[in-house]
Amino acid sequence: MTKSFLTYVAEDILSKYGTNLSRVAVVFPNKRASLFLNEHLARLAGKPIWSPAYITISDLFRQHSQCQVADTIKSICELHKSFTNQTGTEETLDHFFGWGQLLLNDFDDIDKQMADASRVFANVTDLHEMDDDSFLTEEQRHVLHRFFSNFSEESNSELKQRFLRLWTHMNDIYIDFNQRLKSQNLAYEGALYREVVTQESLEFNYDVYLFVGFNVLLQVEHRLFTLLRRQGKAHFYWDFDQYYMKDNEAGHFISQYLADFPNELDNHDERIYNNLSTPRRIVFASAATENIQARYAASWLENINSPSRETAIVLCNENLLPTIIHCIPSEVKHVNITTGYPLAQSPVASLIGKLIALRRDGYDHQEQHFRIRQVKALLHHPYLINASPQIPALLQQLDEENNFFPTYQQLNIDELTGTLFQPFGPVHQNEDLLTWLCSVVQSVAKASHEDASPLKEECLFRSYTLLNRLLTLSHNGDLTTDIITLGRLISQLTQATTVPFHGEPAEGLQIMGILETRNLDFQHLLILSAQEGNMPRGANETSFIPYSLRKAYGLTTPDHKVAIYSYYFHRLLQRCEDVTIVYNNATNDGQKGEMSRFLQQLLVEYPHPIKFLTLQGGQGYNHKQPQPIANRATPPHELSPSHINRYLRCPLLFHYYYVEQLRKPDDTDDDIVDDRIFGNIFHEASRIIYSQLLDAKGGIATRPVILKSDIDKLLKEQVSIQRAVDDAFRQELFKIHNPDVNFQPRLNGLQLINREVIIHYLRQLLLLDSKLAPFSILGMEEHVSMKLDLQQPGQSIRIGGRIDRMDLITDSSGQQRIRVVDYKTGSRVQKNLPDIDAVFMPENIKHHSDYYLQALFYSIIIARQHRELPVTPALLFIQHAGGADYDPTLRLGKEPINNVSEYTDLFLDQLRQIITKMYNPAIPLVPNAEQHHCKHCPYRQLCF
Repeated sequence: MTKSFLTYVAEDILSKYGTNLSRVAVVFPNKRASLFLNEHLARLAGKPIWSPAYITISDLFRQHSQCQVADTIKSICELHKSFTNQTGTEETLDHFFGWGQLLLNDFDDIDKQMADASRVFANVTDLHEMDDDSFLTEEQRHVLHRFFSNFSEESNSELKQRFLRLWTHMNDIYIDFNQRLKSQNLAYEGALYREVVTQESLEFNYDVYLFVGFNVLLQVEHRLFTLLRRQGKAHFYWDFDQYYMKDNEAGHFISQYLADFPNELDNHDERIYNNLSTPRRIVFASAATENIQARYAASWLENINSPSRETAIVLCNENLLPTIIHCIPSEVKHVNITTGYPLAQSPVASLIGKLIALRRDGYDHQEQHFRIRQVKALLHHPYLINASPQIPALLQQLDEENNFFPTYQQLNIDELTGTLFQPFGPVHQNEDLLTWLCSVVQSVAKASHEDASPLKEECLFRSYTLLNRLLTLSHNGDLTTDIITLGRLISQLTQATTVPFHGEPAEGLQIMGILETRNLDFQHLLILSAQEGNMPRGANETSFIPYSLRKAYGLTTPDHKVAIYSYYFHRLLQRCEDVTIVYNNATNDGQKGEMSRFLQQLLVEYPHPIKFLTLQGGQGYNHKQPQPIANRATPPHELSPSHINRYLRCPLLFHYYYVEQLRKPDDTDDDIVDDRIFGNIFHEASRIIYSQLLDAKGGIATRPVILKSDIDKLLKEQVSIQRAVDDAFRQELFKIHNPDVNFQPRLNGLQLINREVIIHYLRQLLLLDSKLAPFSILGMEEHVSMKLDLQQPGQSIRIGGRIDRMDLITDSSGQQRIRVVDYKTGSRVQKNLPDIDAVFMPENIKHHSDYYLQALFYSIIIARQHRELPVTPALLFIQHAGGADYDPTLRLGKEPINNVSEYTDLFLDQLRQIITKMYNPAIPLVPNAEQHHCKHCPYRQLCF
């Protein structure tokens, strides 16, 4: 087995410094390698030793500064203040947060590369500011002048003008931001590093500093290394091979440091170059999806005998981690995960989102009522519904009472719900909301502590830490936003937060991101998602500082980032026995995925054959067609037109809805007046307005005659119409059915618009009825039914439903008729069907044959109850009722149905045939042949 890099380093340290390493500090790019080096030292020494101090490069800088590094949230808040003060804009914090991070990264890079910010942010339109360019090389001068030429007055576009307006403030923002942090004894990382290396004198705590495994250096690192080297305290261990130095993209970046910082191993062990192996076996595998790559990890591990810490799965796309975790075979007993679990994919993230929604949208501060939808959505959350035995009972109570505005007293059943629904005033300050969120997270953690998984506890703890940090910033006045902005900010921070895993780093299978592989070597390696864009990562990252200026002033460019990832990739392969590299070759947004440029380089330069695999999903594509289903339907207590219309639309739809009882969840927001709610409000408003008119005339039971003057009076009294619509909104949208509840919800903008439309429609109905008067209303929203004998002797079924309106009119010939009116608020013009047979043809559903069936269905029931008068079905499309000759009477062909009894026998014969098929177990339920119905069917996924 090939020696690892850290083994070479441990041997060299022991040979040079012995076993008393108490005055030696080993500096790594990150913490992880220190655990492995310490183990190698203990094993090679063979006896107890004084371990060296292990520190990261970041720790070394921070030890020599009086300032503390501000966390990202604090830094962005302060940068936002500097930005708004210097530019005079009113950019909200949540909008600023994303590109504020870009600006912070630019400032950080300027300081880490020791660039002069005033020169970088010079006025690019004034070439005279570049008169003193003696500090630049000839190449840098050429790059700068070529960049400045783009901003001549004749070539300025609107985009360039907007860039210039921001650019003129950049240096002022940079200065103000640094001063703000400095006044609080804070700094961002780059500023702290720069402050350390510009100090006149530095005192170091250790006699020797060993820098292990660095590659492309920042300028601040170069200065610090130089200072320690001149004092004779610094020694360096670089990890690279001859191939890497000669041919690799990053080779020239490292080679420039060797003269100043020679490799300790060069002088003592030439074998580091000569015995470096290349992998004995390299496999490239392409996959169509990221999930296929993750699932391949399981089969790859099966070929590894007892995966140990010498086996690693490296994720170039760390979003694969949750899938990878579920794909690890149960035989792998020990796993160490160095990448963090994304907090946004945990249930606690959705819990916080629902909590914010409750306070933002689900609580009326003036009336101190909660909205039922947000309450139910919150209580159904998996972290809550099982956290208290009282919550399921509370949900059942809310469903039964259907009270849209429960109060705190109704919801306060135990400690947890008391915390969830505690009342507090309007959230003018963030502290109220953040304090409450912290309390809820604490209560949830306490309620579920006994049976909580470690991951759940860590996610709750990390969320609490995040919220508590925001609370501290808010308390100190650093975070001043409204609740909407704060909610979006919490969402962004959650997306950027990960939950660390705890484990034994030196044991078992290693799962890590590419950055965690630094200084480590493995025998068996699986690299996932190694397509261009992931490897190298960051080559196309955005910045406020254009590439030309970055290149001219020595800032980090995409070339640097590519070189760094090139080093990570090639170094990882140096001592590996076998490596499998998987990349995604799927086409996204018109661009086909392709293997990383590093893989393509291996194809050209690797001296041995490379094996290729194509990973496929477990199942190929199978175009599924809807299949017949055995008929298990049983007749209901009462058959409605909806049963028949669903069967005609598609027998499978009928089966899933009535037999399997599968219901589409009502996910419509409470504030949304969709088509169904709109129609319900209009129906209820028309019922209310006519009920008031009939009550004034003695009640509907007396069959009072409604005169034209009665309706004209209503039309003049606009208040009555408005009040009827408001009451309908109260009942149908806000579900307040109890007349004793003295509460009228306030409508938002869209609701007010819908209110005006419904008022207009109600007036349209009254105007139409004014032309019809005099007439009598016999019933409104009335349930009607009848017994229907079926084809089999002795078998019958009750059919029925609710009619919108039944009235008694006198037509132009003086003939009295009963009308059965069905209101329709849709805009589609009804197409007349030719005959009764067409009503029962499934292909006519697209022509709204279901409207015909329902109107005829109810009219025939009424005709059986009122044989003394002809009965007429009517479909009143309120949007088209303004025409001078508008007549809602239903027609077959061009003939109006003035007496439904003429069509009763034929209709009922057809109805009997359909009902017999619907409930005959010998006749399977066959899918509708016209699959255009399937496009919007809620059960589509069950069929295809």
